[in-house]
Amino acid sequence: MLNNQQAFKRQVLNTMMIILGIAMVISLCSTVFAANTNDEVASFRTMGTAIIKGSEDVPFIDPVGFLQNIWKNTGINQIVNGEIPAVEHAHTEDPFAGITAPGWQKLLMMAIGFLIVYLGAFRGFEPLLLIPIGFGTILVNVPGAGMFAEGTGMLRIIYDAGVGNEFFPMLIFMGIGAMTDFGPLIANPKMALLGGAAQLGVFFTLFGVALMNLIPGIDYTMLQASAIAIIGGADGPTSIYVSGKLAPEMMAVIAVAAYSYMALVPMIQPPIMKLLTSEKERKIKMNQLRYVSKTEKIVFPLLLLVLTILLLPAAAPLIGMLAFGNFVKQCGVVDRLSKTMENELLNIVSILLSLGVGSQMTPEKIINGNSLGIIALGLLAFAVATAGGLLMAKLMNLFLKEKINPLIGSAGVSAVPMAARVSNKVGLEYDPSNFLLMHAMGPNVSGVIGTAIAAGVFIATYAK
Repeated sequence: MLNNQQAFKRQVLNTMMIILGIAMVISLCSTVFAANTNDEVASFRTMGTAIIKGSEDVPFIDPVGFLQNIWKNTGINQIVNGEIPAVEHAHTEDPFAGITAPGWQKLLMMAIGFLIVYLGAFRGFEPLLLIPIGFGTILVNVPGAGMFAEGTGMLRIIYDAGVGNEFFPMLIFMGIGAMTDFGPLIANPKMALLGGAAQLGVFFTLFGVALMNLIPGIDYTMLQASAIAIIGGADGPTSIYVSGKLAPEMMAVIAVAAYSYMALVPMIQPPIMKLLTSEKERKIKMNQLRYVSKTEKIVFPLLLLVLTILLLPAAAPLIGMLAFGNFVKQCGVVDRLSKTMENELLNIVSILLSLGVGSQMTPEKIINGNSLGIIALGLLAFAVATAGGLLMAKLMNLFLKEKINPLIGSAGVSAVPMAARVSNKVGLEYDPSNFLLMHAMGPNVSGVIGTAIAAGVFIATYAK
């Protein structure tokens, strides 16, 4: 049975690589045989002098200047010296407007949609996300159906109502807050370091974007680079939120990449976890977490919100909705609201958001060098984020008397509770009596907060 599953996973990966390979050839050929221009672009020949597009007006930041910029954007400074204008969504022309894709490319995208549905429905790869994304992909590519027609298409209405802005992501964060228990993090605050270390994938991706710009046919700006980097946190709503603020033209492929890698957590993470840990480390048993009082759980979201307001207001929309949902859950006096947030409302918004994401899976947006680069960068970012959490756990063990199982470091990404479940599952493979789920939830929920903070840093730094 295990061999059959491994063979299927290899077949799926091979199919995806073939599709991506075909798309890459098409995108590169269209670039190579395009008309020549005299404009110098970034390449390996010019890597010493070329400037990344969109970065011409971005100043070089020295350590003092960076700290000054961070201070300028804190809530404390804005309260004392006056408010900085709020960041609005970037208003850019749609680069894909007026582009018509050949019919065979639409068929290719429909085939990818059916593959996504198959993975969700029959192979259990996060069906709540992949099934609606897959159907959205199929329906938007049906010739003549008009599912994304302006003003009348159902998928266009869904996209305009909440995907193309921060409405649906905010509601998702509210629902996540209502279903999250911060108890494991409160009981063991050291786990926040693992969630923070996992953000290495987010910031590492910025360097990856700079290198990708040296490839002919790929051209990212700093704003797009920041939006792409959030994929490393494995947080779909945050990725949509940041891309809406900084790079709305890239929202489609960024959202699809983020949700795809979230769904593929059970496939991507275990090989990295086993590679970076020894069998002895995987068998480490951790002491039971201390009891967390009701008062602590009620105060935590309020304290988190206050700190965000004072230190990083740009992250307040995300953290604020997370804190709101969690406070409603923990205060215990509005159970009806709490249950609605984490059940009916979250389910409805998840359906609409996933359909809206699938509606962006059209050939002109996916089959091009920039989009394929995002898919590659997203996978790299996610792998680095997983490795960052694991390595931080190993580093902490050098100084801790009570050792922590490094496997829970992989849960530092934002995919809640999938990443924590994977940590627990891998641990049980080596010791059936070693239950790591509650321990892994600490870095997992701190990863949600960490990714939101990283998003706030990017918005505060680059948005205008």
